[in-house]
Amino acid sequence: MIYLFQVLNGIGLGMLYFLLAVGLSVIFGLLQFVNFAHGAFYLLGAYLTYDLTMRGFNFWAAMPLATLIVAGVAALIEALLLHRIYKLPHTFHILVTVGLALVIQELAIIAWGPLGGSVPAPAGLQGVVILGDFIYPQYRLFTIGFTAVLAGLLWWLLEGTRLGAIVRGGSESPANMALLGYNTMRINTVVFGFGAGLAGLAGALAAPIRGVEPFMGAEALSVAFVVVVIGGMGSYTGALVAGLLVGVVQSVMTTLWPEGARLMIYVGMALVIALMPRGLLGRA
Repeated sequence: MIYLFQVLNGIGLGMLYFLLAVGLSVIFGLLQFVNFAHGAFYLLGAYLTYDLTMRGFNFWAAMPLATLIVAGVAALIEALLLHRIYKLPHTFHILVTVGLALVIQELAIIAWGPLGGSVPAPAGLQGVVILGDFIYPQYRLFTIGFTAVLAGLLWWLLEGTRLGAIVRGGSESPANMALLGYNTMRINTVVFGFGAGLAGLAGALAAPIRGVEPFMGAEALSVAFVVVVIGGMGSYTGALVAGLLVGVVQSVMTTLWPEGARLMIYVGMALVIALMPRGLLGRA
């Protein structure tokens, strides 16, 4: 039963990793922009959920509100600052976004303190599901189901709608999109806010599971890059498969080899780079 418990934990964790990674992948795919502040938006989503619940909002209101605030803040940052450096070498992207991540982290410490806190599971999901000898928290099951539905909606949005076609067209040929009359700067701003909003949503969903603390953004960023590398840059399905793989491996390894649980995901990434440099499902 312990391994079934850990596999389910890994699936839930993997779906959160997927939300992180697909946002990062969408931003890079359209903008060719290396966003090292992506984990900071995850941090911000978690802390805003924490803050709103402490102010009396229930989780069902705090989660979408935190997501929208993160998306809006990210879009504003893109419009005022980041769009100015898109054409510069990637080293400038890294320097600016690492600095931005540190600023957001320090602002979180100033606003909410250095010790972190906890977010209670929402009302109605604070109990457990009991099936014979198997017991599992209701909120974790909700997280798996909710993110699975969200993954389907995201696939439909990116692959089956006009908006998705515009995003894909902008990533493949921004000049042609401009010739067709689309405002590529506005598209870039919307997509950046959308990708950051997914990171904020992942943080909001993770807050009742792991709580909040000022350095959770750096951890999230490293895992997001691992998932993107393993799944393949620009691949939606790759981000989903890799997120699940990383989540399950990390969770199961906490039982088999707790000290090496985190190490194993980087070993897996190194193997994928060596054997399949484009990732499991990366585009050619």
